Amino acid sequence: MHSKPTVTLSNAAPDARPRLVVICGPTAVGKTGVAIAVADALNGEVISADSMQVYRGMDIGTAKPTAAERAAVPHHLVDVVDPDEPFDAARFTRLARPLVLALHAAGKVPVVAGGTGLYIKALLSGLFDAAPVDPELRRRLAAEAQAAGVPALHARLGEVDPETAARLHPNDRVRILRALEVHASAGRPLSALQREHRFRDAPFAALKIGLTVEREALYERIDRRVDVMVADGLEAEVRGLMARGYGPGLKSMQSIGYSHMAALVAGTADRAECLRTLKRDTRRFAKRQMTWFRADPGIAWLDPGRVDEVLRRAAAFLAGGP
Repeated sequence: MHSKPTVTLSNAAPDARPRLVVICGPTAVGKTGVAIAVADALNGEVISADSMQVYRGMDIGTAKPTAAERAAVPHHLVDVVDPDEPFDAARFTRLARPLVLALHAAGKVPVVAGGTGLYIKALLSGLFDAAPVDPELRRRLAAEAQAAGVPALHARLGEVDPETAARLHPNDRVRILRALEVHASAGRPLSALQREHRFRDAPFAALKIGLTVEREALYERIDRRVDVMVADGLEAEVRGLMARGYGPGLKSMQSIGYSHMAALVAGTADRAECLRTLKRDTRRFAKRQMTWFRADPGIAWLDPGRVDEVLRRAAAFLAGGP
């Protein structure tokens, strides 16, 4: 048990914006447990900033909070859409911002927790709104992706916008095509345009806590998590999704874990290879997450075991501290 600090939400000058606490970091580092501890101790509720936990029926592979965890502390933006519905950072922001304001008005502490860095950045700082793209350009790039493969376009993106390419998975078709569209239309890299925008829309004051452990320890956590997911029935979950018509071509089904198990179900990968690549790709994903978060100088990094220190900092911040 952690002692519960006395917290008074402050709107005192010089910064009268609603305050919230962000718990971020790579997959498997322990964000859920820390976020629940913070919310429980500080009269808060959790807002999930996870691009996969929004999908109904995708529970095991997304490591959703358990029923007991959700009963202990209310969670928001979990199980929002079906796997074939579109969901992106813009929609997340439209849903999350009113939630922050509602919780704040009710005297609750919004605790934003997740590993989707773009969602967190969009919530706190707005989104870069690029100009519309020529439909013919979009059609041509989509045809090239179909013919040459998405990794080939990722390699091209690396030549014209290495900063954006470095944070995208080579198979992230939607974002790779969008970055190439922006470059072709504007004649400048998406990363440069985003820096100029600098995500200036900042309606909230946020304490950002990043959770980190040594790389080898994180990789061990990832491997254990994969083993637990498989033991808990990830394959059956994927089979059930596919039986309900959610095919491997969906964006949600192309994510880590689901694409691997879909290949196993389809017979294009054996079990040993499926588990090996699932662990490998999850480690690579964690590395990309850390690259994203490390670029934010406003994040304070702590070991997930230092919950008391997280609580101390959060209580001080919510009371009006920096």
